[in-house]
Amino acid sequence: MAAPAREIASPPPFTMKPLSPVGGVEIRGIDLAAPFGDEVFDAIMDAFLEHHILVFRDQKLSGEAQLAFTRRFGEIEEHVGRLPNGEKYPLLHVIHNLDEDGNPVRISGGNYFWHTDKSYHAVPSLLTMLHAVETPSEGGDTQFANMHMAWDSLDRETQEEVSDLCAIHSWEANRRNTNQSPATDVQKRERPPVRHPVVRSHPVTGRKALYLGIHTSHIDGRPKEEGHAFLNRLLRRATKADFIYTHKWQKGDLVLWDNRCLLHRAVANFDMESERRVLHRTVVKGTVPY
Repeated sequence: MAAPAREIASPPPFTMKPLSPVGGVEIRGIDLAAPFGDEVFDAIMDAFLEHHILVFRDQKLSGEAQLAFTRRFGEIEEHVGRLPNGEKYPLLHVIHNLDEDGNPVRISGGNYFWHTDKSYHAVPSLLTMLHAVETPSEGGDTQFANMHMAWDSLDRETQEEVSDLCAIHSWEANRRNTNQSPATDVQKRERPPVRHPVVRSHPVTGRKALYLGIHTSHIDGRPKEEGHAFLNRLLRRATKADFIYTHKWQKGDLVLWDNRCLLHRAVANFDMESERRVLHRTVVKGTVPY
């Protein structure tokens, strides 16, 4: 049973402006690097549950300040990805388009495909947080697709068809589906394939959402090719323009979103070879989908 929503006795101590019918709210009037109490955090959480995407403008967060804010939401996740020297990414790691000398270069990767973070974990992500340290003069957007809306848009027959299905997710599938270097044996051992429902219920609100993305391999119990093709068709339906909010980054944005009901992807719509795009990323561990 979904937990009841908290009641806030007074208006939140910051201003909010909705960004899109799909989701997203712009928040101003709060410095996340400064201490604040539980009442303020409860207001942030209520906004998060209602709008799915929070955009805090004009933030200047050190790495430690971002980690401290992230920990208020729960346990920070480790990452299966590796740095060039083979070490794991740190808890706060940098997303960028820079070479070893700090020069901008053209890159590709799984983040340019629709996904929900860490769905290849047995316990996937609750939320992801990005702090925009450097942004290109134009472009470098991030898109979000609302999977509550995608579920609601399905006809009853399709809802019944997918309600009892489970998909296999894995880091190995991610690498294969995005044409990246294959997963190493170590990564396969660290993150073996996991089974998650194609339709999950939000653990707080109880609302249903499709649970899809580039980390999926196939439908459990169906031939792999058939199941893979089915998931791709469903993903195309779930990421129609009507369900998408496109975030245009500003320097200082601190954006966090709910991986339990959204897909997201980066957009390669900027001049990667001449402009820098640098974001600091943290991820919070969630709960087992059901």
